[in-house]
Amino acid sequence: MIERLEMFLALAKAEHFGRAAEAMGVTQPTLSAAIRQLEDQLGVMLVRRGSRFQGLTPEGERVRDWARRISGDVRGMKEELRAAREGLTGVLRLAVIPTALGAVTQLTSRFAAAHPKMRFSVRSTTTTQLLAALEDHEADAGIGYLDNEPMGRVVTVPLYTERYVAVMRGDAALATQARLRWADFKDTDLCLLTPDMQNRRIIAGHLAGAGVEVTPRVETNSTIVLISHVLNSGWVTILPERAAAIFLEGLPLVAQRITDPDAAHEIGLIAPWREPHTPLLSALLSEARRFDRD
Repeated sequence: MIERLEMFLALAKAEHFGRAAEAMGVTQPTLSAAIRQLEDQLGVMLVRRGSRFQGLTPEGERVRDWARRISGDVRGMKEELRAAREGLTGVLRLAVIPTALGAVTQLTSRFAAAHPKMRFSVRSTTTTQLLAALEDHEADAGIGYLDNEPMGRVVTVPLYTERYVAVMRGDAALATQARLRWADFKDTDLCLLTPDMQNRRIIAGHLAGAGVEVTPRVETNSTIVLISHVLNSGWVTILPERAAAIFLEGLPLVAQRITDPDAAHEIGLIAPWREPHTPLLSALLSEARRFDRD
């Protein structure tokens, strides 16, 4: 039953029998047979079929929700038994919004010191992708915004408060201003993250509130690309203070706090809601509560 549920989850995610079979490491006939056997066991049709995958039935949607819980509980049971034998081992998978990638090292380095057998996989995601990765058990936890947009049923630990700076070359016109307001960007060539990023939506909201039309010269999902354009084109980008800090040493850049108004948003650890927590998640939440907010 558990193996069939895992195959069903792979199909629900891939929405294609061939890709789901490849993800599970089985042949397509094997996966199709497992889905039909699951349907026979449960007494309902789970998948709409034609010449290709056509979606889940209403019953399939419900079974997908249950399958996620069951799959997560099985993984948690195996992890708890392994931890009892060997301590915490394996790979901690973190999904992190791009502007928090610089801060994640504080969490992983301290966690690694306390649990030397652990390894880490950190991938950059949007907030939407982060929440989907948690739901699909593709990430153990994430770091992202705790306010501004709904997150569903998760457990969170605040890590730090994000505030914003304008990053520019020292010869930029705004670099000489003693006080920087959101309205001051009205005639500025900006480069910003793409609109699918929550950071961009937050910044665009503050700019719009100050009467600034948001039409950036460059949009990208990479902070490195933003900084490259600041250096080479003389444009300006707006980043969280922590994200900007790693680019300031050794480069002819300045970062000036935007204080009118002083916008602030909470960044934190986001993990799936589950009781009891797995040993890995319990240890990670404990480490997050000791995070140095300064």
